[in-house]
Amino acid sequence: MRQTKKLRALTIVGLICFTQASRASEGLDKQACSFDGFPLFGDVQVVDSFPDIRVQIVTSFPDLKVETVESFPDDCGQWRFVDSFPDLKIQYVESFPDLKIQLVTSFPGWP
Repeated sequence: MRQTKKLRALTIVGLICFTQASRASEGLDKQACSFDGFPLFGDVQVVDSFPDIRVQIVTSFPDLKVETVESFPDDCGQWRFVDSFPDLKIQYVESFPDLKIQLVTSFPGWP
């Protein structure tokens, strides 16, 4: 009886992890450089609630490499942080992100 409960718990945890891992890949459109229709370049605003995308910063195995720029964020992965009129609103999270990013100083875009 106890092992059945443990097996169920492990199965549920495994399904949650698999669902979260596959979430990023199903929403990404590499040709359009977007996630669920939101552009992954341009003016970005960091918010505490109601984001377009939840983002986790990682040092390895990112979904997208992001370069912070001061002007003309026209290429995939180039973000200019703004306080108003963003193209994309993000929220930083530690777990269950929609997208994992790595901050870089050159060569932004897909890994």
